[in-house]
Amino acid sequence: MADVLVVYYSRTGHTKEMAEAAAQGAQQEGASCEVKSVDLVAVDDLTKVKGLIVGSPTYYGEAAMQIRKMFDDSVKFHGKLEGKVGGAFASSGCIGGGNETTLMSIIHSMLVHGMVVQGTASGGHYGPVAIGAPDERAKKECANLGRRVAKLVKKLG
Repeated sequence: MADVLVVYYSRTGHTKEMAEAAAQGAQQEGASCEVKSVDLVAVDDLTKVKGLIVGSPTYYGEAAMQIRKMFDDSVKFHGKLEGKVGGAFASSGCIGGGNETTLMSIIHSMLVHGMVVQGTASGGHYGPVAIGAPDERAKKECANLGRRVAKLVKKLG
């Protein structure tokens, strides 16, 4: 299994594009990285990686049901994700569409698992966001997220 797993849900392809950019960033930092749609993730996959980046479109200010279900199912591994590195990204249809609350819903689940989540002082503090299709800024921030997660995975061993 890879060092970093990027999990996403995407109906339009926008969130998938962001996932691929995050994976490229992690790989640029030297991490082995796998990108998977959430429907292809077995919940025990989460225990086999050192870093986990999760992306979702915004539905009513929350992560998509498929992402929420993955975290709900991960309860049986409570304590087994402690110390792993996490990161999040989100997309929505409009400004003020709930991106930050979607990021926080993902991050909350990671924190309950005891994961280490690093913010950033520049760009999207909680994680990259896109409005509709990701523009160059969003893709760059996703790549930076991937690099930061990979660097922290290396530091924490």
